[in-house]
Amino acid sequence: MYAIIEDSGTQIKVSEGDVIKVAIRDMGDDVATLTFDKVLLVGDTENADALKIGAPLLDGAKVTADVLGRDRTDKVSVVKFKRRKTYKRNKSHRQDYLSVKITGIQA
Repeated sequence: MYAIIEDSGTQIKVSEGDVIKVAIRDMGDDVATLTFDKVLLVGDTENADALKIGAPLLDGAKVTADVLGRDRTDKVSVVKFKRRKTYKRNKSHRQDYLSVKITGIQA
């Protein structure tokens, strides 16, 4: 069974047992599970007739996940450069994300 969820403007295809990266959010340190309510599609890999498509969301469908921890992506460097003008600017950025493991899909 798989589902397509929406989180922070991105659509993610998930199955049970997948470990995904989602946008960081404000929550307490004691929170161990997340629930994604914006489910766009639920399907089954063995049965193509069991496909449920929302318009735009499925009513009553949800995906639960366990929080594994917070982390940061690799550093992305941005360089602005103009030749012969003595102009060079360096900037870098590391995005924070939340790592979660999908535990259940309810249609």
